[in-house]
Amino acid sequence: METIRARLNFGNKVEDVKLRKRKSQLYNKEDASPLNNGVLGANVALFCVAFRLVNCFLVQTSFVPDEYWQSLEVSHHMVFNYGYLTWEWKEGIRGFSYPLLFAFIYKILHFINYDSVYLLIWLPRIIQALLAAFADVKFYLLIQTLENQDVAKWTFFCHLCSWFSWFCCTRTMTNTMETTLTTLALFYFPLPGSKTHSSKKYLSLVALAVIVRPTALIVWLPLLIYHFWQEDNKLRLITRRCVPIGALTVGISTLIDCLFYDKWTLVQFNFLKFNVLHGVAEFYGSHPWHWYFTQGFAVVIGPHLPFFLHGCTVASKRYRILLVALVWTIMVYSLLPHKEFRFIYPVLPFCMVFCGISLANLKTWRRAAAYGLLVTNLFPALYTGLIHQRGTLDVMSRLQTVCDISSVPARPQPDVLFLMPCHSTPFYSHIHCPIRMRFLECPPDLGEEGYVEEAARFFDEPLNWLRISFPYKSSLPTHLVLFDVLEKEISAFLEGNKFVRTAEIFHTHFPEGRVGGSIFIYERH
Repeated sequence: METIRARLNFGNKVEDVKLRKRKSQLYNKEDASPLNNGVLGANVALFCVAFRLVNCFLVQTSFVPDEYWQSLEVSHHMVFNYGYLTWEWKEGIRGFSYPLLFAFIYKILHFINYDSVYLLIWLPRIIQALLAAFADVKFYLLIQTLENQDVAKWTFFCHLCSWFSWFCCTRTMTNTMETTLTTLALFYFPLPGSKTHSSKKYLSLVALAVIVRPTALIVWLPLLIYHFWQEDNKLRLITRRCVPIGALTVGISTLIDCLFYDKWTLVQFNFLKFNVLHGVAEFYGSHPWHWYFTQGFAVVIGPHLPFFLHGCTVASKRYRILLVALVWTIMVYSLLPHKEFRFIYPVLPFCMVFCGISLANLKTWRRAAAYGLLVTNLFPALYTGLIHQRGTLDVMSRLQTVCDISSVPARPQPDVLFLMPCHSTPFYSHIHCPIRMRFLECPPDLGEEGYVEEAARFFDEPLNWLRISFPYKSSLPTHLVLFDVLEKEISAFLEGNKFVRTAEIFHTHFPEGRVGGSIFIYERH
C-alpha cells in the first residue's frame, strides 16, 4: 500500500506540471496582443510617429480656407495683436478652444524669441501630425482587442494607406481634430467584445469633438443612443457621466469664448442658428441631395470602396452600429444644401474597419489586392499633397521677401492687394509681418437689402471696380496678386499704372472658373 501511495503521491505536495508552450497564436492570443507586448506596442507607436511626420512634410498644398482662417489666422491675431478675423468671429459662431491650442504654441515661441514664420507655419502641423499618430496607435490597438492579429494588421494597413487621410490628417482644420478625437473616442467606446471601453473617457473625447466642431454630434448620435440602449444602469450613465462631462466641457468652452469675445457668447447655439436655421452655409455653395452618395463618399474612401462594400457583407454583427453611424451621417449631411468632402471625413476610420476585414478574408488574391490598394492610393496622395493647389502657399513664401522692403527707408511701404476669390490664400500667419495687406471680402448676406459682396462686385466689372477704388495714383497698392485668368481683363489697368509682373507661380493643372492654373505677382514701378 505504501508503495502504491508513494507512486500516486497521495497526501504529498504535487509538483507543478510544466506543459509544452504552444506557439500558435490561436492558443496564445493574449500573449500576441500588443496591449501585453510593450515592444510591439512601442514599435507601432514609433512607426506611426515617423509615418505621420513624413506625411506632414509631404503635404505642401492648400485644401480649404478654413485650415488657416479658422485656426492659424485666429491664433496669430490672439498672440501678436494684428491680422484679420473673418465675419464668423464677429458674429460669434466660432469657438476659440481650437485656435487656443496653437495660440499657446505661438505664445511660447514669442516668449523665447523663436517666433520665425517657418515655425509658425510648421509647428502647429507637426502637433496635428503627432495627434494623428496617437490616434493611429489607438485605432490599431482597438482592432487588436476585437479581432485577431491578421485582421488588425490589414485594418491598420488600410487605415494608413488611405489617400484622403494622408491629405487631411496633418492639416490645421477643425474637421481634422474632429476626426482625431472621434478615432480616440472609438477606442474607449463600448463596442461588443471591446476590452478597452471607458464611458468617462469616450464621453469626454466626444464632448471635446463637439466643442471643436458642433457637427461632431451628428456622427456620435447613433453611437450614444446605442450605448444608452445597451447600458444596464441608464440613470447612472446620465447623471454620473453624460451630464457632468457635458456641463463641464460646455462650461469651460463657454468661459474661454466669453473671455476672448469679451461678452456672453454661446458659440454652439450661434453655429446652429446661422448654419442650419438661417441657411448661411448655402451662401458658399450648394449641391443636390444625392451628392454624397454619388460623388462625395466615393472620392473620400477612394480605391478602398470595393473592399468596404465586401467588408460590409462579411463583417460580424458587432460592427453593425458603425455602419449605422456611417449611413446616418451621410444622410443627415445630404439634407444640408452646402456639402464638402471634409464634412464626412470623421466617418472614414469606421470604413477602414470593414476594409481591413475584407482584406483579411481574401485568401488567394490578398497580397495582390494590397499592392493594388497601396499603388492606387499613392498617386492621389502624392499628387494632391505636393502638386495640386500649391500656388496659394508658394505665393505667401514669395511675399515674405516684401517684409524686408518695409525696413528700407527710401522705398514706399508695401501695400499688397489680393485680386482673387476671397480667402484664397492664408494671411498674416504665413507672413508674420505687419505690412498692409488686403483681399476681396465676401461675408454672407445677413439681412441687408440689396447686399452684394465685394468679391462679386469686383468680378462682375473688374476694371470699373479698380478705377473707383483707386482714383488717385497715391492710393494704388504696391503689389497685386492675381490668378492668370484675370490678367487679360485688367491689362489696361496694369499697363496704365506701370505694374510689372515679377513672379509667376504654378497653382494647379485643373483651373476652374475664377481660379487659374498660375498665380501672378505684379509690382508697381
